[in-house]
Amino acid sequence: MRSFLRLTAGLACLFALATAGCSAGSDSASDAAPATPTAPGRSSSAAPSRTAASGTSYAPYVSAAEASANDAAGTPATYNLAFVISDGSGCTPEWNGRHAVDDATVASRVAALTETGASVRVSFGGASGEELAATCDTVAELTRAYGAALDAAGSTQADFDIEGEELADAGSVALRSRAIAALQKERPDLEVSFTLPVMPSGLDSDSLALLTSANRYDVQVSAVNLMTMNYGESYAGDMGGYAITSATAAHTQLKAVFGTTDADAWKGMALTSMIGVNDVDNETFTLADAAQVREFAEEKGIAWVSMWSTFRDQQCADGTDTDDALTNCSGVRQSSGAFAEAFSG
Repeated sequence: MRSFLRLTAGLACLFALATAGCSAGSDSASDAAPATPTAPGRSSSAAPSRTAASGTSYAPYVSAAEASANDAAGTPATYNLAFVISDGSGCTPEWNGRHAVDDATVASRVAALTETGASVRVSFGGASGEELAATCDTVAELTRAYGAALDAAGSTQADFDIEGEELADAGSVALRSRAIAALQKERPDLEVSFTLPVMPSGLDSDSLALLTSANRYDVQVSAVNLMTMNYGESYAGDMGGYAITSATAAHTQLKAVFGTTDADAWKGMALTSMIGVNDVDNETFTLADAAQVREFAEEKGIAWVSMWSTFRDQQCADGTDTDDALTNCSGVRQSSGAFAEAFSG
């Protein structure tokens, strides 16, 4: 997903929901012991009642530093705080490369987002800047950097949005997996998800290699969040249908990688759409698409649905250029917060 840097006013041992008891450093599924499935994306804070009623929560992406009038629309259960990356000179984590992780502005923002009972999930990575695993030299350094951001946000949920060159970098993939595993040993209640690009044909080989690496180092993953967007110029038309096709293809892959059941593979999935005009020509995700994805997610028991982003959940002002995916509006006709309402069900 794109980053807020452009703002002007993003085998069976792996699934924490389906398995437990993996021993440190195991390289196979033989160390995994079956356990009772637990709901992915759970929060230590009380979630809004809408989440409990549907089983599929709504968790939009928000800026960690700047509020949007649409943040609370749809009663989110969790906010994905975007994004923690390197400061550009080493292993120091910053919000979007601009704010220290313990910046008072961010702390105030988190307090405001969580005052209604919602939780916050720290999202590491995104499409812009340098991901920490590419700039930190050791597992210990990277573990400390991740931990510092989580502590500053008061969060027990970490998402790793890995895309572009970082997804194909085997060295940083392995370092990240080892650091996350070490972090979970320090913080047994830490929930981990990975946000990965997907196509209607499913996850690509790099994404599957990342999940295999996480499994190799005993990372316990609560969800794989699929970026159902930016498929390519040949994919014009029904974006809701493409999202469902992508999720269905990835479901088969996740079953194979995680060695789990149909139901648990769905429970270990999340879906994130780019609302309105997308980065790719001919791709426009409509309110009808959002309702279609929400209905599908509830039917399958998918953990959570999300969107990029609350800042964009409003109609563009007259005269705004809608030829490009916009930062502060959706590029389609809508009322403010309408996509949030559609995704929350």
